[in-house]
Formats: sequence, structure tokens, C-alpha cells
Amino acid sequence: MHELAEWDSFYVIVGSAAGALIGLQFVVMTLINQRTDEAPPEAGQAFSTPTVLHFAVVLFLSALSRVPWPGIAPASISWGCIGAAGIAYTIYVFTRIKRQDVYKPVMEDWLFHVLIPFMSYALLTVAAVWSASAIRGALFAIGAAALLLLFVGIHNAWDTVMWHVFAKPRQE
Repeated sequence: MHELAEWDSFYVIVGSAAGALIGLQFVVMTLINQRTDEAPPEAGQAFSTPTVLHFAVVLFLSALSRVPWPGIAPASISWGCIGAAGIAYTIYVFTRIKRQDVYKPVMEDWLFHVLIPFMSYALLTVAAVWSASAIRGALFAIGAAALLLLFVGIHNAWDTVMWHVFAKPRQE
């Protein structure tokens, strides 16, 4: 499909960034873990795991853009499945954030951990359906969803580090 070939550079850049940030997130979590006596798993599951997943989705979307699809239908099905799974996962993240008691989320947390990811995965799902009639517009929507997830991951990773460095008291 020549339509996806036009997006080659975009997905090389975005996918490479996502892959590098996944590795960096593991390094940061290791360093943060060494800073405390006990890391409560419910906080990591609510805030850090989704960040790695968003980076992984961006990396996966980038890889899917290089598959030699015979037509748009298989790619659309893949995008739709990723979007639907992402919507379900974001709802699950919402419940995890509500259940954890390590940190009281503020509006910015709800925006970057729930609302924007939900909108990104919804956009991906809509674009999958839209691709049957308007592939060019759908590809821009998929690219926008990938960028949103990448920027959400960057924000959330930075926010986690800043909280651990400046807000969380050190344990002796």
C-alpha cells in the first residue's frame, strides 16, 4: 500500500522514540526503586504500567505501518483492535487509579492518565472504521493518536520522576 509508504519517516521517528523511551522508563523505575524501602505495587500499576503500555502501542503502530499489507482491510482491523483494547485498558486504569491510596490524583493526572489516552484510543478506533472510505484522513488520525500517546507517555514518565524526586519524602 503506497499510502503507508508515505508515512515511513514519521513512523521511523515516532517508533524509535517510543522504543527508546520504553528502555528509559525501565532505567528510571529501577533507580526509583533503589530510592525507597518499599514500592507499593498499586501505584506502579496505576501510573507507570500504562505509560510503558502507551509507548509500546506507539512502537507497535509504527511496526504495523511497515507490514506489506495486501489491502487496507487487515491494517484497519489491526488499528480497530488496538483502539478497542486501548479503550478497555484506559477504563481499567481509571479503576486502578481510583483504588490506589498512595497518591491522590489531581486534575492533570486524570487528564493525562485517563482522558487523553481514552481519546487517543477512541480516535484510533474511529480512524480504523473511517479508513474504508477515506484512507488519507484516517492515516492522519492514526498518526495523531500515535503522537498523542507518545506525548502522554513522555508527560507521565516525567511527572513520575518529578513526584519521586521532589514530592515524595525520602525514607531513611
